[in-house]
Amino acid sequence: MTYMISIRLSAEFSPAVERVRGALKQQGFGVLTEIDMRATLREKLGTELEDYVILGACNPPLAQQALEVDRAIGLLLPCNVVVRTDGPGAVLVQALDPQVMVQLTGQAELQPVADEATRRLRAALDGLTD
Repeated sequence: MTYMISIRLSAEFSPAVERVRGALKQQGFGVLTEIDMRATLREKLGTELEDYVILGACNPPLAQQALEVDRAIGLLLPCNVVVRTDGPGAVLVQALDPQVMVQLTGQAELQPVADEATRRLRAALDGLTD
């Protein structure tokens, strides 16, 4: 089972994060949370990690549709998008594939929501290469 959609960019980290935020916004996603894993692990454990943030992206109409099918689906929301350094001048952008909602729950009623969320996330990531 595949669980992610990803793209590798020739870019510096901070500008790439802003581009990802913009691409998500164009597809109707807001970023509800941002977790800086590098800073968190440095502070809590004294360890080093490459630049690595997790963006909690949400498209409210799609989230509402999913919650109407299964209230427990909130365990899989928001759509997490990881932006991380992947070598000098390179960034990897990874999004949890919304099809996981259907695969994990077995609820066919979630398929249209997963399909639309997948379409929008793919469009956001694909738009980063323009």
